[in-house]
Amino acid sequence: MTPMYAVKPLVDYFIKIHGTNKVVWCPFDKETSNFVIYLSRLGVKVIRSHIDEGKDFYEYQPENFDFIISNPPFTNKRKIFERALTFNKPFALLMSNTWLNDSAPKVLFFKKDLQLFMFKDRVNYIKSDGTVDTKTTFSSSFYCWNFLDKQIVMSDFKL
Repeated sequence: MTPMYAVKPLVDYFIKIHGTNKVVWCPFDKETSNFVIYLSRLGVKVIRSHIDEGKDFYEYQPENFDFIISNPPFTNKRKIFERALTFNKPFALLMSNTWLNDSAPKVLFFKKDLQLFMFKDRVNYIKSDGTVDTKTTFSSSFYCWNFLDKQIVMSDFKL
């Protein structure tokens, strides 16, 4: 799970650029997700879905949404981004920076401008038992499309 300190800078940036009158789909999120909690607290309409509730990202799509924001599983990255791009809606999906070494992002974003919301420090994710993983060996960024107002945004978790 994504800690609030990593959710807050992206969502605050989103609100600054796009406002609160948008519908955001969080397709990998339960009601306890910090994305769902923080977006809702700021007055953004949130549609959330999760495979555990029978709403598989590869098969389910809400009727009406303007943006996608979430932390997808780090497996099947290419398929996740292929699917996200088919909606033709702006998105911000948290992913390991090591994925930039793969050919997939280069192919997927060759004719679509990849945007990155990058963090100065590593994100320490919350494990399923509620403890914080303090041994994260990789840095993460939000991989975005049509979401930011410039190609790369740097954040120090304190925006």
